[in-house]
Amino acid sequence: MEAAISPLPDDVEALKALVAAMARKADEAEAKLANAMAHQSAIEALIAHLKLQIAKLKREQYGPSAERSRRLLDQMELQLEELEADAAEDDLIAEGAAAKTATVTAFERKRPARKPFPEHLPRERVVVPAPCSCPACGGDRLSKLGEDVTETLEVIPRSWKVIQTVREKFSCRDCEKIAQAPAPFHVVPRGWAGPSFLAMLLFEKYGQHQPLNRQAERFAREGVPLSLSTLADQVGAAAHALIPIYKLIETHVLAANRIHGDDTTVPVMAKGKTDTARLWVYVRDDRPFAGTDPPAALFHYSRDRRGEHPQAHLAAWSGILQADAYSGYNDLYRGDRAPGPVLEAGCFAHARRKFFELADVLSSARKKSRGQRGSIYPIALEAVQRLDALFDIERGINGKSPAERLAVRQELSAPLMAELHTWLTAQVAKLSRGHDLTKACFYMLKRWDAFTRFLDDGRICLTNNAAERALRCIPLGRKAWLFCGSDRGGQRAAIIYTLIQTAKLGDVDPQAWLADVLARIADHPATRLDELLPWNWAPRPNAIAA
Repeated sequence: MEAAISPLPDDVEALKALVAAMARKADEAEAKLANAMAHQSAIEALIAHLKLQIAKLKREQYGPSAERSRRLLDQMELQLEELEADAAEDDLIAEGAAAKTATVTAFERKRPARKPFPEHLPRERVVVPAPCSCPACGGDRLSKLGEDVTETLEVIPRSWKVIQTVREKFSCRDCEKIAQAPAPFHVVPRGWAGPSFLAMLLFEKYGQHQPLNRQAERFAREGVPLSLSTLADQVGAAAHALIPIYKLIETHVLAANRIHGDDTTVPVMAKGKTDTARLWVYVRDDRPFAGTDPPAALFHYSRDRRGEHPQAHLAAWSGILQADAYSGYNDLYRGDRAPGPVLEAGCFAHARRKFFELADVLSSARKKSRGQRGSIYPIALEAVQRLDALFDIERGINGKSPAERLAVRQELSAPLMAELHTWLTAQVAKLSRGHDLTKACFYMLKRWDAFTRFLDDGRICLTNNAAERALRCIPLGRKAWLFCGSDRGGQRAAIIYTLIQTAKLGDVDPQAWLADVLARIADHPATRLDELLPWNWAPRPNAIAA
């Protein structure tokens, strides 16, 4: 039998050359794949654009029909918005991958046609200082040949203007070399939108729940017609540029020993229907126990609500998780989990809600007025009163140090919890197994360790309201934008929601912060990128003056 011959050379230099060749091939394969994905995204956006044009033409030719056709056009416009943003992101990824190779050319997508900026908009000339001497030979005999003007659309509250950045050209009479200042930076490569305009676009869409088609209509009324595709292209590229800030916020949130977790539904477009996807949030907020670390919110998107999603989000994290009783968290609570078990802290607001619904006097009266059966359970009313006594104690210690909170809880809350456990156990023994009150009691009794954990740790809150407050923007937005156009759109929403909600938690104006970050992020040192986080942000003097 012949001995196996190794295909790898034994010479070190030959091995280095082989590794370098394999690295080049890997970069080329990555660049080709990125080009293919960018090409596919561009085709999908073009198809959606053509379908929308056909639908609009049919509506104009045959006249307006039912309101359903108008809603269908709105849905198609939202879907096109997400596809255009996807194409812009993939275009940037392909360009970055191609830059690593010498053989693969980046895919160039045919961008949405844009009309020239309206002539009535005021122009502000910003002239880049000309060189005093020739950079090639050092001569000072320069003569002006002309100038290149780059127009950037910028927005100022209640007014629009186009900034003309002038780069004068000079030639050296000694060596005939031409000198010119470099082109101005844009957040979007080869872009035309200024950072303040992009920040307004993102904040209106994700912070004020205004879809791009409605924003485009408003811009047109103000005398600045911009197409939906053009705006979506800018949103996708701006979200891509802000990913490093998102990653820093993610690291900050997952560095906490205690976080709040929750999720909510978000409709997403599918083939011929609308699926129910999920947006998850993890909130770090140490202010209830006088913590000095800044608060932040981290959002994630998923197509469903399977437990694998929170397990993936918190794969490298261990600590105290304040959440509801969702079973998808159960694997996080296993004792043999690596890197360590997650300790569950129960939410008293969820527990109280189950009793309150059975003791809601006003709701019962409304049902009786409509001829429906409305019942008030004295047991539920007593449970609400017992839980309210715990909330009263918490209000008095909110914002105090963990040690102070723990001392008060051991003195005042621990006896009430012991009495509550005895009382719940006694009620369960009286009620039938399937009664709603029995289910409400068992909700706490089965998770008693999680509900009593706050008695041993002053950092734990009584409720998960921090996460619910952070998620409040999603239900508000659902009424305006109805659904996400794609999974990529949901992921993009998670990124921007993270930035906006984190800024709000720190009492920072999200739009002003985003505008300054977008203006500075490209030339800001990567090692000092944390200076741009909301809690470290210091606006530049010229931004304040603007």
